[in-house]
Amino acid sequence: MSSADPLPALLVAVPVVILACQAGAALFRRFGQPPVVGEIATGILLGPSLLGWIWPEAQHWLFPPAVLPYTSVLGQLGLLAFMFLVGLELDLKSLRGHTRVAVAVSQAGMLLPLVLGSVLAVSLYDRFSPDGVGRLPFTLFIAVAMSITAFPVLARILIDRGLYGTPLGALAMACAAVDDVVAWCLLALVVALASAGSPMEAATTAVLAVVFTLVMLRLVKPLLARWAARAERYQDGVVLVALFSGLCLSALATDRIGVHALFGAFLFGVITPRTGHRIEVSAARLRAFTVPVLLPLFFVHTGLRTDIGGLAATPELWLWAGAILLVAILGKWGGAALAARACRRPWRESLSIGALMNCRGLTELVVLNVGLELGVIGPELFTMLVLMALVTTAVTGPALTWLRAGAAPEPMPRPEEKEVPEKSLS
Repeated sequence: MSSADPLPALLVAVPVVILACQAGAALFRRFGQPPVVGEIATGILLGPSLLGWIWPEAQHWLFPPAVLPYTSVLGQLGLLAFMFLVGLELDLKSLRGHTRVAVAVSQAGMLLPLVLGSVLAVSLYDRFSPDGVGRLPFTLFIAVAMSITAFPVLARILIDRGLYGTPLGALAMACAAVDDVVAWCLLALVVALASAGSPMEAATTAVLAVVFTLVMLRLVKPLLARWAARAERYQDGVVLVALFSGLCLSALATDRIGVHALFGAFLFGVITPRTGHRIEVSAARLRAFTVPVLLPLFFVHTGLRTDIGGLAATPELWLWAGAILLVAILGKWGGAALAARACRRPWRESLSIGALMNCRGLTELVVLNVGLELGVIGPELFTMLVLMALVTTAVTGPALTWLRAGAAPEPMPRPEEKEVPEKSLS
């Protein structure tokens, strides 16, 4: 393939990646795993961890340097659309009837991982922090990475096990919704600290981010509501173009502010009205293309940065990887379970909520890639954290099955009260 024209190489790489991730998702689904686990694993296997190790020529042929910037950009576009859809599906009305317990579980499920992650970061800093990275942004980033819950993957697991819409499922979704909002706010702070050259620049970025958020909530959201009320008059294509343009412009604004484009796309999804047939159809079309076609390119982009073989060369690194996994599970699972139990929930339900909140999935990969691109973490730590995300996501389903074995069936809401997403993001 000509190095001057990357199109032929791109036309090979894209379908190979899509088909491989679909095959991985189908395989892991047969073992009761959410599709995202198979897609993450496939992305890792196509990188230096397997393909680049056993057949480096094939990996170089499939992903030549000239094509990587294009697959990366396509994957980033898919990621922006995905974050918009996450925000769109984030329904804070799920807190209704669960406010006290949801806030308590979410606070504990964030606080304990933040504390344990900060302690872990103190040990990791001298060994793994890249040159020039301050202790504060490094510590905050590790703490946030320990605190993530994958809202879309959690929904997929609940749907697969018939728990979506049950009291347990509603409470878990409410807790995850609060977690998502807090986690993205904390990550925005980390990005501001890491990107700014001085405390004054960091403060300026934070103020601009708050102003932008208020403008979106107070000004843009009402305008979108009025537009959505008239959206039934427009063709589906017009609504889809408007939504995609809006998420891109919002992403551009937060990128220029200095808190990463992902936050803008997510916030635009949060303020977009969820009512109206045209918006539902347009979101479904965006999801139908983004999830199976563009997101696999992000998984492979992550996999190409993940080198498990590099850990195998140094046994000490596996000990650090084990410590990271232990802290992640103790902090998230333990914190959420103990908080639920403190709210007088039965032990079985408390441990089930903890297992669900420990699910990290694609959301964790997004956070880790942001940290690597900012230079807050290096390749070795990135690989260990990716493995942590994969393991904690993979154990969620089996743990929930084991905990729910022998439990009485969850009471289901009346049909008119039960709202199950037509198709999950994962």
